[in-house]
Amino acid sequence: MVTSSKGKVCVTGASGFVASWLIKRLLESGYHVVGTVRDPGNHQKTAHLWKLPGAKERLQIVRADLLEEGSFDSAVMACEGVFHTASPVLAKPDSTSKEETLVPAVNGTLNVLRSCKKNPFLKRVVLTSSSSAVRIRDDGQSSSNISLDETAWSSVPLCEKMHLWYALAKVFAEKAAWEFAKENGIDLVTVLPSFVIGPSLSHELCVTASDVLGLFQGDTARFSSYGRMGYVHIDDVASSHILVYEAPQAAGRYLCSSVVLDNDELVSSLAKRYPIFPIPRRSVVVASSGCACHFKISERRAVCMVRSAAG
Repeated sequence: MVTSSKGKVCVTGASGFVASWLIKRLLESGYHVVGTVRDPGNHQKTAHLWKLPGAKERLQIVRADLLEEGSFDSAVMACEGVFHTASPVLAKPDSTSKEETLVPAVNGTLNVLRSCKKNPFLKRVVLTSSSSAVRIRDDGQSSSNISLDETAWSSVPLCEKMHLWYALAKVFAEKAAWEFAKENGIDLVTVLPSFVIGPSLSHELCVTASDVLGLFQGDTARFSSYGRMGYVHIDDVASSHILVYEAPQAAGRYLCSSVVLDNDELVSSLAKRYPIFPIPRRSVVVASSGCACHFKISERRAVCMVRSAAG
């Protein structure tokens, strides 16, 4: 049992896949955590959080809505740090309209940062972005020959052309966050995970986890659009957030990724490892999209763990 405290931090979207693991690791590290959810009374959404070691002593769940300005004020005010992981809930990324995706993502991020601005004791904000804000590129080269680092941004025209509203929302929301932080003197660091894999603490699966589950059920349709993709374990993603929060020298953007696999490599590996499931044993066909995802992360800035996708 951890008895020492490292202070109090806020985690937005507490019941989510990434947030739940982040809260788990924060509690284990000795932090007091204020988690925000839209409906604290929905015990089905938060039950898994109260089962975490240290939750009864050092976890508080409060209400806050991304689209309600000022609703994060009380949650943020008592904290030294904020981890903004919450994002608007989508039935399926890129299936909704541009406006339905972009407006909540940008406004929600700014609403959280406006609350952060009101806290004079706030030390740092860590924002969960996505490799989708980096890897959608059209550089006139084969995607396998393009190396991307934390200075790259996804191409807005290409996202527009392909109707990749989720990726576009990540670009606009992160850029809006950087602009607001600069104008208001907020110490902001962003973490950009690739495709996050690993066990879910909640019984409800996120969209990407549901798509992977589809492969185990023989359904390739939902997964066929991903193509060549970087993968990273959820535990490493949670740990990377804490790492950049605690490291005084941390600044800017940090890609968080492990291995990069084509769809055919992924399904082949899964089929061999889990032969009892109807996983396709041939390539999942993917149309060429110009979406590069070979990450080149400098050793100085790496928040890139070595756990493999099969680990």
